[in-house]
Amino acid sequence: MTLQLDPGFDPTAYAMAYAAHGRVRISGLLDEDSAEALYYGLKERQDWWHLTNTVDGVLKMPVSERATMKRKRRRRLDQEAFERARRDFQYRYESLHVPTDISDRERDADVLHRFAALMASDAMAAVLRTITGVAAPVFSDGHATAYGPGDFLTVHDDDVPGKNRVAAYVYGLTPLWRPEWGGILFFHGDDDASVSGLVPRFNTLDLFAVPQRHSVSLVTPSAVDRRYAITGWLS
Repeated sequence: MTLQLDPGFDPTAYAMAYAAHGRVRISGLLDEDSAEALYYGLKERQDWWHLTNTVDGVLKMPVSERATMKRKRRRRLDQEAFERARRDFQYRYESLHVPTDISDRERDADVLHRFAALMASDAMAAVLRTITGVAAPVFSDGHATAYGPGDFLTVHDDDVPGKNRVAAYVYGLTPLWRPEWGGILFFHGDDDASVSGLVPRFNTLDLFAVPQRHSVSLVTPSAVDRRYAITGWLS
């Protein structure tokens, strides 16, 4: 099935908030069938990759491989990640790449190919143009993410040299989530003395201008599911 915007969605209602604050949460972006297809498509995937940042670069391994790793080594990798988070940019979560090749999107029925096609569609471009005020926002890259207990993303601003990013998005696919489970998208004040947070929700698009300092708080062991989202950038 082709993913569709909700037919009643009106982007003009969100443009003023984005202009005023540089960010906005959009509820009910896709129709119900499309949002559910994405959610269940991600839950059923067995080819997730576990990502974490190390002194030697990104450590990327299949989740299935991490699950069979000796407990002592897994504990050591986790401890190194938490220690690095005290002083440097760090992350730990599961990921799937969102494809960018048009021909692949047309051939493949996978939900992430369909999401990429939606983000590159004229209808979505019109929505993003209306909300952000950017004349021609272009979907550049993205990835699905799943945050389970112990996963997090420390503060950063998405401003990468050469990427020409104008905005970032987080399309939330997380039903039945409680704030105390963590996984909150935090926006940081300039002095880090205050934050503004958004709790994971289902069928929501968090759209914010780049650069803007933000993080994802640690998911706690009490979480009953993973925090699912598709995140990426516009240029």
